Amino acid sequence: MRKSITSFKFISALVLLIIAVGCASIQHKENLLVSAGFKVITPTKPDQVALLPTLPADKVTRISYKGKTYYVMPDRAHNVAYVGGPKQYRAYQQLRLQNQLANENLEAAEMNQAAAMNWGMWGGWNGPGWYGWY
Repeated sequence: MRKSITSFKFISALVLLIIAVGCASIQHKENLLVSAGFKVITPTKPDQVALLPTLPADKVTRISYKGKTYYVMPDRAHNVAYVGGPKQYRAYQQLRLQNQLANENLEAAEMNQAAAMNWGMWGGWNGPGWYGWY
């Protein structure tokens, strides 16, 4: 019994640590873009204004503009675009991967915690003593 309590405490502490790290890394796409160095630009030139509604919503799109490569994600609700170059796009991809790994670690810890609770020792839902509850 003491071993299962110690295991439960360890797993609980691990889950809390992962949740804290996960919460710090769980961000909206816009925050990830800004963290990667993307700039928030309000289109002012006619060709920029015309391009904004043609880009897919909530998706970073590679475009060429005046001979340079840019990565752009429109935010039509605020009439702005998140714009970065190849360096910022690579940083964004890495941040997304780190965020995904943190989420996967959190899910794995939650599954391990559920498995460690050992509901079988209580007889499960259909074990003795449960019948009077329904």
